[in-house]
Amino acid sequence: MDLARTEVTPARRPSGNAARLGLMALPVAFFGIFFAYPVAAIVSRGLHVDGQWRFGRLLDVLGQAGIRHVLWFTTWQALASTALTLLLALPGAYVFARLDFPGKQVLRAVVTVPFVLPTVVVGTAFLALVGRGGLLDDLWGVRLDTTVWAILLAHVFFNYAVVVRTVGGLWSQLDPRQEEAARMLGASRARAWRTVTLPALGPAVAAAALMVFLFTFTSFGVVQILGGPAFSTLEVEIYRQTSEIFDLSTAAVLTIVQFAAVGAILAVHAWTVRRRETALRLVDAKLTARRPRGAGQWALLGGVLASIALLLVLPPAVLVQRSLDAPDLAYYRALTSEEGNVFLVPPIEAIGNSLEYAAAATALALLIGGLAAAALTRRDAGRLVRGFDALLMLPLGVSAVTVGFGFLIALDEPPLDLRGTWILVPLAQALVGVPFVVRTMLPVLRAVDGRLREAAAVLGASPWRVWREVDLPMVRRALLVAAGFAFAVSLGEFGATVFIARPDNPTLPVAVARLLGRAGELNYGQAMALSTILMLVCAVALLVLERLLPQSRTGSTGGTPIDRTGEF
Repeated sequence: MDLARTEVTPARRPSGNAARLGLMALPVAFFGIFFAYPVAAIVSRGLHVDGQWRFGRLLDVLGQAGIRHVLWFTTWQALASTALTLLLALPGAYVFARLDFPGKQVLRAVVTVPFVLPTVVVGTAFLALVGRGGLLDDLWGVRLDTTVWAILLAHVFFNYAVVVRTVGGLWSQLDPRQEEAARMLGASRARAWRTVTLPALGPAVAAAALMVFLFTFTSFGVVQILGGPAFSTLEVEIYRQTSEIFDLSTAAVLTIVQFAAVGAILAVHAWTVRRRETALRLVDAKLTARRPRGAGQWALLGGVLASIALLLVLPPAVLVQRSLDAPDLAYYRALTSEEGNVFLVPPIEAIGNSLEYAAAATALALLIGGLAAAALTRRDAGRLVRGFDALLMLPLGVSAVTVGFGFLIALDEPPLDLRGTWILVPLAQALVGVPFVVRTMLPVLRAVDGRLREAAAVLGASPWRVWREVDLPMVRRALLVAAGFAFAVSLGEFGATVFIARPDNPTLPVAVARLLGRAGELNYGQAMALSTILMLVCAVALLVLERLLPQSRTGSTGGTPIDRTGEF
């Protein structure tokens, strides 16, 4: 009897921890070589001078009046951008959460499109709206591109969806009967909202605010285009010190400062996420939305629609109009010419380059992110795995300029001399795409019943076959969504690519920035045309994703990454 039982028992498989460590191996190696190593090289370049560690160099740089001004402006504009975004987007969060009206799903997609637009497109769109020769300048002689307001409004445009979909997603699932019970006990509408709803929403609002602050604190493309010489964030100053002044030591010190600031922000964000994990009474989002009732709700809906039209729809519309301003599509036709352009090739080739780079980056992000998500599937992870999870999120908060700068100074010697190869750009873009892949696939993988995997393993299936037969059919849609997000993010990546893209192989964002940096109406028009093309490609990618996502928030894909404040 014992012998028979021994013969039919499957071979012993590696433990869960061993399998998880095996899945983590490639992602850890990828992040170690292409993220940790370049960052360490930056630290060494900034503090290791003439063969000695000079930590006083940090104080020397921070003691400069110009650098202190940059630090102050970086922090101040991020706080102002966050406050303005919350002020304008929280009413939109309520409208999407509690009101039901025709065209709501289409409007939700319109609100989300700006989040995936490249920063150079956002900057160019607002330049067409508020800059020299822009719409406001033509109509009323008003220019805002020389003021901080252009930067703040562009940041609101970019982050509006973060607040609406983060806070609104939770708001739509809060049981409205709790607030109604407070009203029945005599509380006014304002007091019921303040004492019942607001405490429940507080962690979500805090998490959204921290995300907006993080994105605006590390803002590069928007400030680079709209700020001019008067305004400079840490990101812009790092780029200026590197590419214009060639002071790599100062740039490295500023990178260290930003890295420390981002780490502190992410730690606070993780704390707010843990607060959100407390028990809340949630219901199906479809049961909480109703038609507007009363003049107040109709007025609120009208105000939100007007703000969306002015803040989110008008800038891209003006961008498209400016790209068509010349007769016979002259700006678009000029993209095919080699005469007088700033590159070694016609600007139109940037489109093909961007698509090829984005496709390669997406493949890398799916491979690395898929393995990482599989390793993080079990919730009973130890400190090592939780640390691995935090490592995956760092590229979202760490300066893209830092990544590009790190590639320049670290990957220049054998066996990692990659500066002359095409793969360098997709590698940098994949670093940003991996977190989107992980956070899209992880909720779906965790929703798969573990007993299905165990049953397949008991029947003799290998780990690869278990994945192919059990997990893959359930996560196929999430995989497509993750690929779409990684592709859109890679297509518009600018901060790192501007350092490492070769002049004969520019990407669309780099081409736009270079054209805007040269005088002349033709260069300006070509920048508008390329920005329009890039915007349309990204918008189409997002709309396809919205079609793939289920209508219910409890659907198979778990929502987009910005629907889950615990993730981003």
